[in-house]
Amino acid sequence: MAEKNYEFREEMCKVHKANRRDESKKPTDGQITFDESYAITVDCALEGMEKEVVLNAASDLSDYFSVSMGINIAVKCESEASGNIIFYKIDKTLPLDSYRVSVSDGQVILTGSSARMAAQAGYYIEDLMNLEEAPFLTKGEQERSHIFRTRMTHSGVGLDMFPDEHLISIAHAGMTSILIFVKGINTTPHGYQDFNEICLRAAKYGLDVYVYSYLRSYRYPNGKKAEEFYDGLYGNLFEQCPHFKGVIFVGESCEFPSKDRENTTGMLRLENKDFDGNPIIKNRMSPGWWPCYDYPIWLNMVKKVIRAKKPDAEIVFWTYNWGQRPEESRLRLIRNLPKDITHMATFEMGCPIVHDGIEHPSADYTIYFEGPSNYFTSEAKCAKECNLPMYSMTNTGGRTWDVGVVPYLPVPYQWMKRYESMRYAHDNYSLVGTMECHHYGFTPSFISELAKWAFSNPPVDLDAMLKKIVKRDFGEKCVDKVCEALKCFSEGINQMIATNPDQYGPCRIGPAYPFVLFKGTDLEIPSEPIAMFGKNRITKPVYSYGLYNEPRQNLFLHELECFKKTVEFYKKGCEIIDGILPLVPDKKKETAIKIRNIGEFIGRTAQTTINIKEWYQIRVFLPEKSGDEKNKMLDGLLEIARREMQNALDTIPLVEFDSRLGFEPSMEYMCDRAHIEWKLGLLQKVIDEEIPALYDK
Repeated sequence: MAEKNYEFREEMCKVHKANRRDESKKPTDGQITFDESYAITVDCALEGMEKEVVLNAASDLSDYFSVSMGINIAVKCESEASGNIIFYKIDKTLPLDSYRVSVSDGQVILTGSSARMAAQAGYYIEDLMNLEEAPFLTKGEQERSHIFRTRMTHSGVGLDMFPDEHLISIAHAGMTSILIFVKGINTTPHGYQDFNEICLRAAKYGLDVYVYSYLRSYRYPNGKKAEEFYDGLYGNLFEQCPHFKGVIFVGESCEFPSKDRENTTGMLRLENKDFDGNPIIKNRMSPGWWPCYDYPIWLNMVKKVIRAKKPDAEIVFWTYNWGQRPEESRLRLIRNLPKDITHMATFEMGCPIVHDGIEHPSADYTIYFEGPSNYFTSEAKCAKECNLPMYSMTNTGGRTWDVGVVPYLPVPYQWMKRYESMRYAHDNYSLVGTMECHHYGFTPSFISELAKWAFSNPPVDLDAMLKKIVKRDFGEKCVDKVCEALKCFSEGINQMIATNPDQYGPCRIGPAYPFVLFKGTDLEIPSEPIAMFGKNRITKPVYSYGLYNEPRQNLFLHELECFKKTVEFYKKGCEIIDGILPLVPDKKKETAIKIRNIGEFIGRTAQTTINIKEWYQIRVFLPEKSGDEKNKMLDGLLEIARREMQNALDTIPLVEFDSRLGFEPSMEYMCDRAHIEWKLGLLQKVIDEEIPALYDK
């Protein structure tokens, strides 16, 4: 039966996977076995929010035993617990962001350096038992720590939607914080939300909440009136909503009327328009897209009014919008930043990428290039010199813009390259925190699970860990073949060169992407009214690529050949998984099929990209042709159109089996059955009416 739209949320709100236990497993001599003689309890000396966080973690562990292992282990008061126990406590002498797990006969002690880390100790033993597929733990003591002090994520359920179950899953993934888009007090792009309520609710699971600022800075940050303005904007926000941990500022969302007129318009982007919507000042950037010399003045002002209301508020300044500007200008700004804020740079963007000896520009967030970019490295070195703590947008929740409407990219071997690079940046620069995703959000997966292992100490062998995860999810007989398939997926994504025309085109919305010829170039993609980026806002429905000279044409042709390789890698990967599906135990089959189907969806998105590139190549040059040559080109368009229609039709079963495919939180649904059928209707009209009318007789 086909899943209805948004039905994936029901699955996402199941924190623990049911029936993980393999009854055939037997403990070794060095293991203990949990049973109903155990009780879970917490240190009775804990108080306030610390106690609430740890009690919630204890309840979560009890739920885990019940749902995943089929054992009823109750949470009891310390005074009532006797015999075999699992005991949560806090020891603030432990190193920061660390926990200790001590396992002996009849006693498991979970100790954290904080309430959050005590909870992580419980999640850790869940991870171990999941890999074991049995309620067994090996005796002994181990201490582990998280290498990043902050790991932030947006919601994968829906834009700024955080039900308790999603908060718990986020905490399970080792993340520390959530992000909310803020347009005003208790106001998000979707409307009203009680910020204090969500902050207090998140705190119960050991999670902080950061503001992602959409507040508009209309006044220059100097003088008494400026302070009144910014106090009314940011000071008031933190006075009314004091539980926010901090705020993220990024150029396009926090630009102000800069006096850096040499490099910018000095006007906010939306104000630089005349009555006809044309730019008033041309050929210069808005301040949000340039490292203006007076950003430190602005930051000192907002810092002053925020910290007057919340002294420990964290100010995070993200240089995303000018990552491709001259290094000298960027580093000059970093050196002049206030020393009590946090600097942030995107990990992989901002530099050309050489593929097969050919240099290509790279677009936004991608795992095609594992990083780090020259932009990131230059700023990381500078931040270290300036003793500034640094965060990075890393996409390690498992998503990028390489394929915009999948829950995660099942390309572990490519992700592992990024994890390794990030650990290097942590050890050698001042990288202490991450933003794990942007508005496309976080969906728990084996990729986010692998990231959690990658960002902990002592380090583990990630190849070996991946095999353990595959064994758990597919069965022991399938490990080698599934890893072979995942290598195909990883190599396939490594061929998807991340360019703007593709990321803002077919790769954004997949096989629902429309094929426009000469009519209908003003079309609007249908979308939900509530979508923050609905319709055409971050998708260009008419494909465009600058084929104005031979070098550009050669880049285009090289990208086309690379996408063809992607299709072949994903076909091969899916065929491998299809071959082992009969060996997958019944209770694991749905998970296996969903991973396989994500792979097929990515392959079909790559095929759509091939088809639109070939379509566009004919479309650009068709007007200058005539006679037989023109008619042959029109025949080619018909062939491409029919090929793409079949590709889109073959995508429908995938999005109906898994309602998460085709969805993205800021755009809502863009590649569900309805959108694919909309695209097919447009394409059929081009086949039936527009192309036949163009033939020369």
